[in-house]
Order: sequence, then C-alpha cells, then structure tokens
Amino acid sequence: MLLYYILAAIAGAAVALAIYILVSRSASKGRADAIIEKANLEAESIKQQKILQAKEKFLQLKGEHENFVNKKNNELHERENNIKSREGQIRQQQGELDRRQHDLDSQKGQVNALKTKLDAKLEECERVTAQVNKELENIAGMTAEDARKMLVENMKAEARSEAQAYINDTMDEARLNAAREAKRIVINTIQRTATETAIENAVTTFPIESDEVKGRIIGREGRNIRALEAATGVEIVVDDTPDAILLSAFDPVRREVARLALHQLVIDGRIHPARIEEVVTKVSKQLEDEILETGKRTCIDMGIHGLNLELVKLIGRMKYRSSYGQNLLQHSREVANICAIMASELNLNPKVARRAGLLHDIGKVSDLDPELPHALLGAKLAEQYKERPEICNAVGAHHEEMEMTSIYAPLVLVADAISGARPGARREVIESYIKRLKGMEDLAASYPGVTKSYAIQAGRELRVIVGAEEVSDDQAARLSTDIAQRIQDEMTYPGQVKITVIRETRSVAIAK
Repeated sequence: MLLYYILAAIAGAAVALAIYILVSRSASKGRADAIIEKANLEAESIKQQKILQAKEKFLQLKGEHENFVNKKNNELHERENNIKSREGQIRQQQGELDRRQHDLDSQKGQVNALKTKLDAKLEECERVTAQVNKELENIAGMTAEDARKMLVENMKAEARSEAQAYINDTMDEARLNAAREAKRIVINTIQRTATETAIENAVTTFPIESDEVKGRIIGREGRNIRALEAATGVEIVVDDTPDAILLSAFDPVRREVARLALHQLVIDGRIHPARIEEVVTKVSKQLEDEILETGKRTCIDMGIHGLNLELVKLIGRMKYRSSYGQNLLQHSREVANICAIMASELNLNPKVARRAGLLHDIGKVSDLDPELPHALLGAKLAEQYKERPEICNAVGAHHEEMEMTSIYAPLVLVADAISGARPGARREVIESYIKRLKGMEDLAASYPGVTKSYAIQAGRELRVIVGAEEVSDDQAARLSTDIAQRIQDEMTYPGQVKITVIRETRSVAIAK
C-alpha cells in the first residue's frame, strides 16, 4: 500500500512537472515574440532615419557640387571673355603696326629719293670745289697741301703761345693762393691750439708732518739720506724749511721714484737702508706700470688705437721727459692736435696725421742707439713695431734728416715748429743744463765696473757707485782721478766738479 502511495505521489509530481514545463515554455515564447516584434519596429525606425540622413547628405553634396560646377563655369566664361578681349586688342595693335609699317615703307622711298638727289648735289659740289681749289692754287702759286701745312703750323705756334701764357698765369695764381691758404691754415691751427707754457723745474718738495719724521728720514749720522741718495740718484736737501724736504735732480723719473719711495717709507714707519732699497725697487716697478697706464690713457684720449705695447710705453715715458723745458708728452699731444687740424683743412686723414704727430719724438725717450739722431731713431722704432710707411717717414723726416716721401711728413715738421717756436714754449737754459749732467753720468758709466752714476748738486758733484767684486780700493781711487781728468778735458762746466767713487762691501747671511 505504501508503495502504491509512493508511486502515486511520484506520478502526481511528474504530471505537475510536465504541466509546469508546458506552461513555462508557452509564456517564454510569448515574451520572445514580443521582444522580436519590438526589435523589428526599432530596426525599421533606425532604417528610416538612416535613409533620411543619407538623402539629406546626398542633397547637401549635390548642392555643393552644383555650386562648384557653377563657379568653375563662371570662371571659364570670365577667362573666355578676357581672351576674346585680348584677341581684339592684339588684332587692333596688329592693324596699327601694319599701318606704321606702310608709313615707314613710304618714308623709306622718300628718303631714297632724297639720298639720290643729295648724292648728285655732292658730286656737283665736289666738282665745283675742285675747280675753285685749282683756280686758288693758280692765283696763290702753291698747292692746297702746302697751304694746309702752313695754316696748321701757324695755328700750333699761336696755340702754344696762348697755352704758355695761360700756364704762367695759373701757376702765379696757384702760388699766391697756396701761400695765402697755408698762412690761413697755420694761423687758424695756432688759434685753435692753447697749451701751457714751459716751466723749468728740477726740484720736488716733499711735505712732512713734523721734525720727528724729518729726523727718522735723516737717520743716524745721515745714513738713511745717503742710502736713499745712492738708491735713487736724487740729492735730498734737508734745511731749515719747516715741514718740507727738497728732492733735487734733473731727471723727473728719479725725482718721482724718490718722492713715492719717501711717501711709502713715511707711511710704513720703517726707515733704514735695507728697507729703503727694497721700497725703491718696488716703487720703480710701480712707476713702470704707471708709465704704461699713462701711455694707454694718452692713446685713448687722442683716439689712437692699435699701437704696439712698446710704443705705448715710450709714449708714457714722455711724461717724465722734457725738451728745452717743455714737457715732451704735452709737446707731442700738441703736435698731434696741430697735425690733425691741418690735415682736416687739407682734406687728408686726420687720424693718420694725429698718430704721426704723437709718435714723432719717441726717439728721445728710447735707450737704443743714443748716438743716432732722435728723429731717425724714432722712424726706426716705428718701422720695427709695424707702423705704416707714411707714419715712419713723417717721424724720421720731421727734422729733414731723411727724404720726405709722405704727405704727412711736412705736416709733422710744421706742427713741431709751431709747438716749439711759440712764445713761452721752451727754455734753452734747462736743456743745456740737463745735457751737461747727462753727459757726466754717461762718461762715468762708460768705465768698467761702474754700476750707477748720479750727477747731483746741480752738477757740482758726481757720485759713482762701483761693484766691490770688480773694483778694488786702489782701483776706485784711480777711477775717481781718471773720471775727473776726462771731465776736465772733454766737458765745459762752471766752477768745480767733485767726483766721489763709492765702493761698498756687504756680507749677508741667513739663519735657518
């Protein structure tokens, strides 16, 4: 029985399951059909939209194409009209050319007819001229060729005479105008150039603060003064003048070295012979740098560029050199300015003229070949340092010691004369004095073993410093006598000259 109930339950469950499956399938089919129908409707709607969009795009492209075609057609019509217009113009120009050609042909025929008539007239003229010439030859008794030669010779002589008279008048007028113009240029140049007068000076005053400083400068028994005089070659005059010491020397470079050395020694406070020599050596090197700086500054002020460094140094040294009492650098700057002004008046290059004027006296400050005249030495230096040939010639010829081949040479000569000859420019006394003292020093320096020589006390004393290793005491005594004898025989000087030969032996040891 239980089995029967179980089988009945299973059979009922199977029937229920089958009924459920059948019902489920029927509902799913209905929903699927609804979805498919909805999808078909949406697809149809999308299809219709795409068809409409395609039609609109087609219509748009069609309109654009028609516009493009219409535009091109219009352009073609416009070009066709232009071509037709140009063809009409060309046909019109061709007609005009044909008409002109017809006129030219007509005129050519007329010209040929006139030429024929002219040839006939020329033949008739030649025949008549030949007949007249023959009659003239019979009357004059000479041929036409002889008459022509005679006429030519007479005309040549007359033209030559007139030309010579014209040349003489022109030359006289040119000389008169040249002299007048030269005077105008020189006067104008002098008026435009204003410089200071020369000052004779062989003494520099060094100010001091108190007698205590003066005593330290003098040193024990004057040893500092002697050391400073030996190192610089400057005579130091210590007198009753308050707050001042005089530095006396004919060489401005020596005075400047002594002044700067004293200044540094007083500031430092250590004043003794070894320190004095050290400071003098240092100041000498500083002065060389200052000389170079002076040369550079002068070149910049004058607008001169590209000079060799050695020439710049020589220009700087001019500051400490005088010529007949006239400062050489000031004189050279003045000559350079005068040259530039005259060159401008003569339509020459003022820069070249100024360069030649500034360099014209560099031979005076060079230590090379002192026997050579300074103008020739200056030209040699300018050539050595690659200056232009016209500048070298102007430097060498400004005292007419070489032939003038440059147009700037007479300018430098005239400018040098203007600068030196004006009132107050130079003093002869100081120059002869300096030459005499320089000659004394050179004479002493020519002896072997002499290391330094200084003329002091206005040339009344000559101090000669010799090397202790090369000159003995006996030789030093003989040397003073020999120098005194040569000065007495070869030089002219007022009063007496005292020759002092200094031989100093030093022994230096270093403790380590």
